[in-house]
Amino acid sequence: MASAQCCDNPPALNPAGGEGKVVDSFGGLKAYLVGSDESKAAVILISDIFGFESPNLRKIADKVALSGYFVVVPDFLHGDPYTPENAERPRPVWIKSHAPKKGFEEAKPVIAALKEKGVSAVGAAGYCWGEPNYSTCYLTSEVKCPISILGAEIDHVSPPELIKQFEQVLSANSGFAHFVKIFPGVAHGWSVRYSHDDAAAVASAEEAMGDTIDWFNKNLK
Repeated sequence: MASAQCCDNPPALNPAGGEGKVVDSFGGLKAYLVGSDESKAAVILISDIFGFESPNLRKIADKVALSGYFVVVPDFLHGDPYTPENAERPRPVWIKSHAPKKGFEEAKPVIAALKEKGVSAVGAAGYCWGEPNYSTCYLTSEVKCPISILGAEIDHVSPPELIKQFEQVLSANSGFAHFVKIFPGVAHGWSVRYSHDDAAAVASAEEAMGDTIDWFNKNLK
């Protein structure tokens, strides 16, 4: 189930943003790349419904890269991010062309391309469309790798009660390292769609980014 919160605070997209570069094909997808080509650890960042040209998303990619990772931000939306002002394609119509399951399959060649270039450890982080919002606790019990879930206190898609259920199932069934944290006073999408003029929002987003990088450092290096 999607929520109107998925559309709050849409970013001003910038195809030229970030410290890295955009390539026409990485694992078959257009992608933003940043970080050392020699790194043996890579991170795939998966956008929300506004796509891989989001300035804040590319800022996160650049920060992760500074910690020693080769970072890939694929264009899983194929140049077709959600556009709130397009009344002919409201979110329920748009999502039919961009099912998250399709992105899951398209990620496999991206991972293969990373392995072909010598990467031995791959991590991923997703936001809204790119995260397991639609998971059930049953699916959480099928997790076969270390997983971190950063949730928002004000979230209609994955409310704190559901996040706590995820944590309980992970503790009981996964057998893998996990980290679960709920950020107070923030809403769905807070870590990637925030206003730089809001000091509290920036602080929460930076805390989430720090937690994400710490998780990668513990589990990919």
